[in-house]
This record gives sequence, structure tokens and C-alpha cells, in this order.
Amino acid sequence: MRKFKTLDDLSVTGKRVILRADLNVPMKDGRVADPTRIERLAPTIRELAGKGARVVVISHFDRPKGKVVPSMSLKPLAEPLGQALGRPVKFAEDCVGPKAEQVVSSLKNGEVALLENLRFHAGEEANDAGFARQLASLGEVYVNDAFSAAHRAHASTAAIASLLPSAAGRLMQEELEHLAQALENPERPVMAVVGGAKISTKLDLLGNLVAKVDKLVIGGGMANTFLNAQGLGVGKSLCEKDLADTARRILDTAKKRGCAVLLPVDAVVAPEFKEGAPSTTVDINSVPEDQMILDVGPRTIEALVREIAACKTVVWNGPLGAFEVKPFDQGTVAVARDVAARSQKKQLLSVAGGGDTVAALRQAGVDEKFSYVSTAGGAFLEWLEGKELPGVKALMS
Repeated sequence: MRKFKTLDDLSVTGKRVILRADLNVPMKDGRVADPTRIERLAPTIRELAGKGARVVVISHFDRPKGKVVPSMSLKPLAEPLGQALGRPVKFAEDCVGPKAEQVVSSLKNGEVALLENLRFHAGEEANDAGFARQLASLGEVYVNDAFSAAHRAHASTAAIASLLPSAAGRLMQEELEHLAQALENPERPVMAVVGGAKISTKLDLLGNLVAKVDKLVIGGGMANTFLNAQGLGVGKSLCEKDLADTARRILDTAKKRGCAVLLPVDAVVAPEFKEGAPSTTVDINSVPEDQMILDVGPRTIEALVREIAACKTVVWNGPLGAFEVKPFDQGTVAVARDVAARSQKKQLLSVAGGGDTVAALRQAGVDEKFSYVSTAGGAFLEWLEGKELPGVKALMS
């Protein structure tokens, strides 16, 4: 990875620092339902404020499409952000113009302000140069700590970075360093675990990974498409039969690249997908026509645990089964706990990300026991696909 500047490269005392955050957090009844993104952002703000910077936090929230939508205001986040920081946070009712300028100019060294939703202005998502200049005029230094928004070329993530001295915040730095360690310069052997419902949503991901990893585990509904492509019956399981040729091409590419593809050898099946449905374990060659595959079986779990024991790096995106409904979470939970245990013993570097992945790891009680768990969603997926992220590119020297 090319070099990017961090907070260590900046002099911020007495300076107005524009900090691009991702405060697009889940809300319920006007209150923050999950404070994870706020908690992960707090160390960067505390460090900047502690060095005497005047911190100006900017973020998007939801999709107001360039219009002011009161229900999408960032105002309700000022108080929980202040609680996480242990200091008050001022709020400006706009992110550019007189209202923003008034609040920013009132800041003293070590104080923090949160500006209104960037997406209330159409210029944000258009990556408009004029809007970026308005944002940049509020500060003297720009810090991006929103990796989760780095896959979008917006004014606050891309255009602004060329207008001010720029650097990555601690969260962005941590994310980029772990991702580079996992795939760009990994300790081998490297395993990728890819699950989820459909391969149609992860074709670029699979194509990139087979060229970079030594072992590729395919689970979830995606595995059924690969099993079907090899001539195995999958009963009533979710299966993209029209992508059989695509699946075979991926398997052929993996073979040529020396990447071992690991598919289920047994499965937990049930007549329907619902809690309490009667389930049985069958050999993968013997899936009944009236049943659907909803999880990997115990022999598959044992095989994966053996393979993991020989690895030094694991990258994880997606569950191995229909983890939302018990007992079809057992495969994901068992394998995730094994990866977590090895990570805790420093036998393994484990990096995971994606919405379903984070939820599954949390359900297994190991979301804080992997080496790194990304909450970035789309940006994490695009990075796994090998795509260039505009918000990261803008920080590169």
C-alpha cells in the first residue's frame, strides 16, 4: 500500500481540523440504537482535542437527496457524541455558510463542534468542487476517519482532500493497516471465508480472492450454487442454477491459481426455513429433494477447523449458514469461535467485515475477539473486490 499521512504527521494545535466521520448510525425513537461507530470515532477526536485542535466534525446521515429533511438531522447525535468524548459538543444547523461559520469561529482550542448533515446539500454526493471549497474554508487541516464512506467519491471524502493538508484518522489508519496486513502483504497460508445467499452479489469478490488466497471457503446459499454446478442435488435449497457456468469458471480459475476451494461435505437440512423446523444432518451427496440446506454439518466444521489450524491469516465475509434462525447458526458460531480463539492466542491474524458478518460474529460472542472487525460494510466489500476507494486514494501521497 502506498504511504498515507496520519495524525502523527500533522501539527494541529490551535488549528481548525475538519474531521470527516461516519455518524450514519442506527436510530430508534430519536435515540442512537447502536453506538459502535461513535465509540470507534471517539479516540481520534479526543487525540485532536487533547493536542489543542479545534475539531469540526462533518458527516452524512441517511439519504435526504440534497434536501433538508428534519428527521435526518444530525442534531440528536451531538449529545451522545459528547457523552462518548466526555466533553460538550456544539452543533451548527448547517455544514456550510453563516450558521456553520459562526459555530466554527466560536471554537476555542480543544473544543468540538458537529455540523449538520452533509447530504442536505446536493453538492456533497455530486463531489462538487464548489461545495468542497465551502467545506474547506471552515478549516486549516482535513482528517478522514470514515473508511465506511471511502468507497464514495463525494465532496467531503474526495474533493476536499486536495484543498487542505490531509491525513487519516486513527480509525481509518487502523482499518487500512489491518486490511493491508490481511491481503496485500499477508503471512501465509491465507484463508478467505465467504458466505451469504447469492454468488451474483459477490462475483467480483470471488474473482479477486481466488488470485490472492491459498484457501477459499464458500458457505451459505452461495455454496449450493457451486455444489449444483458440480452435479450434486441440492433439493429445495436456495440456488442460482443459471450461474452454474460462472461457478465452474471460478473453480477452474482457483485450480489454475493454486487456490483450494473448500465446500461443505455434509449439511444440516430441513423441509422449511423457520425456527423449530425438524432438521437432520446428511452427507452432501444425499440431500433429499424435499429438503433445503440451511447450515454446514459437523464433518464440515471439523474439516474447516483443521484447515484453519494450518493458516496464519483469515479474512471473513458472510455466514456459513442461515445463522439468523437456530439451530442453523451452529456452523458459523463453531468456526468463528475457533478463529477467535486462535486470534486471541496470536496464532492467527483474523479480519472480518460486512453487515451480516458483524451480526453473526456478535451472535457467536466473538465480535471483539477477532484481530479486527470492520463495520464499514460496502467499503470493506469493495476493498475485498480489489477496487480503488476514492476516499483512500485521496489520502495517498
